[in-house]
Amino acid sequence: MLKAGIIGLPNVGKSTLFNALTKSRKAEAANYPFCTIDPNVGVVQVPDERLAPLAELAGTSTIIPAAIEMVDIAGLVGGASKG
Repeated sequence: MLKAGIIGLPNVGKSTLFNALTKSRKAEAANYPFCTIDPNVGVVQVPDERLAPLAELAGTSTIIPAAIEMVDIAGLVGGASKG
């Protein structure tokens, strides 16, 4: 499974983007820095209209769409890597 992390500076909309991509309200999104402390994880299925015709051609009824695991990571602070 493909994995993707959403990272960035505090209070820029990472949790809002996570909620939109996962079609959930799993991540708290508020208007103050460091609202997200623990990572939020969600799995998103990737729709592909080619799968049904391929399954019919192959003679199977099983269709397994691709999925992406999205991780909403706490905000990064500028200069933190320098100690």
